[in-house]
Amino acid sequence: MALPQAKQDQLSARIAGLSFAPGGWLGAARAEALSRLAGMGLPGRRDEYWRYTDPAPLTGALRPAALFDAGDEPPLFDGIDRVKLVFVDGVFDAGASDDPALAGVEIERLSQVGTTDIHWARDLYGVLEARGQSPVARPLAAMNSAFATDGLLIRVTGKAERPVSLIYRHESEHSDAILHHCIKLEDGAELTVLENGPAAARFCKVMEVEVGDGARFHHVRAQGRDHERVAVTHIFARIGREALFKSFTLTANGRLTRNEAVLELVGDDSLAHVAGAAMGDGDFLHDDTVFVTHAAERCESRQVFKKVLRHGATGVFQGKILVKQGAQKTDGYQISQSLLLDDDSQFLAKPELEIYADDVKCSHGSTSGAIDDTALFYLRSRGVPYRQAQSLLVLAFLAEAIAEIEDERLAEDIRSRLEGWLSRHEG
Repeated sequence: MALPQAKQDQLSARIAGLSFAPGGWLGAARAEALSRLAGMGLPGRRDEYWRYTDPAPLTGALRPAALFDAGDEPPLFDGIDRVKLVFVDGVFDAGASDDPALAGVEIERLSQVGTTDIHWARDLYGVLEARGQSPVARPLAAMNSAFATDGLLIRVTGKAERPVSLIYRHESEHSDAILHHCIKLEDGAELTVLENGPAAARFCKVMEVEVGDGARFHHVRAQGRDHERVAVTHIFARIGREALFKSFTLTANGRLTRNEAVLELVGDDSLAHVAGAAMGDGDFLHDDTVFVTHAAERCESRQVFKKVLRHGATGVFQGKILVKQGAQKTDGYQISQSLLLDDDSQFLAKPELEIYADDVKCSHGSTSGAIDDTALFYLRSRGVPYRQAQSLLVLAFLAEAIAEIEDERLAEDIRSRLEGWLSRHEG
């Protein structure tokens, strides 16, 4: 069915000026993605999965950011021995990056190998994104696959000795960056990927991850503090037998952030955990949209999302667990909670279960509420100042999400960043 004229006009305006590079395996993948996008159009508020979040800042004209964060604190993960790869406003900065040589890991730039005829990434780029377009259309992900200007192709054949750290810097208030990363873990491989930074005034990112049998993938990211930035990110992952996928995201500030995760457990005895902690004020809107498919036996998934909102901020959670026929012994868990620090903020949640197997254990829960007055009184009665007591209770509330990070050094880094945010926003 042809798109309505208004949708066609909106799409034409959004993609005008975006570069489309033909040729090579990447050109073919881009063409397929553009075809998908042309059939869907851009998202609008009438679309079911955008009813809580207005996508206009992501689909319309770019509004320059009015406020930069000065970055008065040390970079996140600074104490971690890692391979640092830097993007400035969506452009890879080789001069600021480390030598990408790492035993058991091949790292290449998308923009440098996309025109070849044969490359391992040909079987991954846009493939998981295309699988993730059903049953829910994700047109911004298709737009990314069609027009991504750069990104990294990472193939892991062994156990990486150090994490790969993607650092995003934002220098132009007019930057509108589109990045696409592909990560393939061969059977038995292991890799930790760290991401941090604000990336751009407007940022669109896709990460496709293939986790082979027995492989282990860890992902920890922190999105930048710039209040005016808008961002949409997608993670598409396909997880093999006895494999592990873990992802945690910290978001503090940002006018609009939508993080989508589409995970598919296709091998028996595999595990997928996705978690997030978000805190914001005022016109902050943070949206986590997660879709986990169980397609094999004895798999486990966990979704743990916590948000702290105040001064009119809005939090959104849309999470679904789909258990396919034959996916017996599935263990699926989903929790989304918000802590509202005043009466002006709101939390909108849409948890879903869809189950076609009869021997499963699945649960979901979603709550929002204020700080426990009894706990607050207890701390105050022992001499803890009001704001400090409130911060302690906020950190305790977020602890379940942070506990999803296996590496305690990374978890402690995230806790210290949260403490910094709370100390800056007292009052």
